[in-house]
Amino acid sequence: MNKSNNNKAAKWIRRVIFLYLLIGILLYFLQNFFLFHPVPLARNYVYQFDVPFKEMDIPFGKTDTINLVKFFPTDSVRKGVVIYFHGNKGNVNRYAKFAANFTKHGYEVWMEDYPGFGKSIGERNEKNLYLQAEKIYGLAVAKVNPGDIVIYGKSFGTGIAAHLASEKKCRRLILETPYSSIPDLFGCYAPVYPTFLMANYKIPTNVYLQKITTPITIFHGTDDGVVPYRCAAKLKAVLKPTDQFITIEGGTHHNLNDYPLFHQKLDSLLVQ
Repeated sequence: MNKSNNNKAAKWIRRVIFLYLLIGILLYFLQNFFLFHPVPLARNYVYQFDVPFKEMDIPFGKTDTINLVKFFPTDSVRKGVVIYFHGNKGNVNRYAKFAANFTKHGYEVWMEDYPGFGKSIGERNEKNLYLQAEKIYGLAVAKVNPGDIVIYGKSFGTGIAAHLASEKKCRRLILETPYSSIPDLFGCYAPVYPTFLMANYKIPTNVYLQKITTPITIFHGTDDGVVPYRCAAKLKAVLKPTDQFITIEGGTHHNLNDYPLFHQKLDSLLVQ
């Protein structure tokens, strides 16, 4: 009887181990599928926006091309440049509507597509994302002073924005629905796996924020189903006393722009 029970227990243990390893292998090889949802566009695709804009291609390396769209305020007086790093879905078309949050205050908004998104082509990896962001910053600082540059990140783009702000001078860094790091984000969903070892992308936002001397403002919703609030709240520990972590009660990962508090706080930052 004991031998039979031991055999059954051993069998269940083997099944659990097999299932654990199988799910872990699937998570490892499918992580890029979970992390990126690009919508590529033909090179001859014509953007159509209801605000003044200009599209430009930026050569990067021997074969890569960064496609960048600049949105302009209607007023001829320009206050500065917002370098906007968008999320992991779609392309500039998905995020163009948010440019008005900044152009109404006199800022140009420079919005790039990552490799494989929109018209941008080339190899997408963590190093290239950082270097391409620095390339765009170099173009911006050739036009305006660093004190007139706001670096903004949304969702996936928050880590890229945080890295850039940790390396370059700017007026302020604003993050919408950020994560502590990619491994930590994966760990929020699969805590039983060694996600730091498994994740191809690290993007340690929590580390970058500790290096930044300029003001930092973070927006996050309590009902975020993509980057859970409890995971984003870890960033509070690395903020300076003068930085802000603004909680939007009931806000999700996709609708903070619908909340008056979001606009009230963002407007106050941009008019300073």
